[in-house]
Amino acid sequence: MRRKRNPWPTALSLLICLVHILPFYILLTTSFKAADDLSSKWVMPGYMYADNFKNAWQEANLPSAFRSNLIVTIVSVALIIVVGSVAAYPLARFQTRWNKFVYAVFVSALIVPPLTILVPLYKFMVDIGGMNQYWGIILLFVTFNLPMTIFLYTGFIGTIPRELDEAAMIDGAGRLGLFYRILLPLLKPITATVVILTGVAVWNDYQFSVFFLQHPHTRTITVALAAFFGQYNSNIGWVAAGSLMGALPMIVLYLFLQRYFISGLASGAIKG
Repeated sequence: MRRKRNPWPTALSLLICLVHILPFYILLTTSFKAADDLSSKWVMPGYMYADNFKNAWQEANLPSAFRSNLIVTIVSVALIIVVGSVAAYPLARFQTRWNKFVYAVFVSALIVPPLTILVPLYKFMVDIGGMNQYWGIILLFVTFNLPMTIFLYTGFIGTIPRELDEAAMIDGAGRLGLFYRILLPLLKPITATVVILTGVAVWNDYQFSVFFLQHPHTRTITVALAAFFGQYNSNIGWVAAGSLMGALPMIVLYLFLQRYFISGLASGAIKG
């Protein structure tokens, strides 16, 4: 006798998808409406008012904001991957008491909210001259994203057989050559996961950027859009268009790396 399939999990999944899709739908409908269009935000307009994108691009100084975001995000993610993967290798391969303690310290750092240390962090950045400097905000992003990165890389490297290390060292490879020639190519799935998680976190960051990148020429997209919203709160179409343009790069990044994302995230958490 064929067993009846429970429809509730499917219904719940569809409901969750709908909850996540609705904000993007409203963002689209709002970004293509003129300021004098008072129709419901739930109805897609029968025309395409592209001036919202043009005005948002010019008035919010989004070219400068995009440049700042690209510099900060690319450099931060690159440093996070290099430092995190290299630090995770000995933690995964050599289970000494000291390494276990260091790993526990990194994992425990995940529960510390960054804003709880904002005041001493702000004073420290002022003292070292990191205010309104790209290198200053990059240093913060690398520091606060390393614990999660090391956690994921350590778990993933733990799933790779140790026999690969032994075979490479028998052939004369050193530890550094072993890591970069043998292990690093095998880390593509977890590296894609790290790129997505840290890239989205850095690209969409507001809590650090609003305090440490206050100069108009170094503002990131989130800060520029926040100031833009306060200045033009009567024209929500401009704000919606700017938000849509700001979200597109991360959407494209995820579409390119999505096939690695789930497998890397699952494998990185198995033994972590």
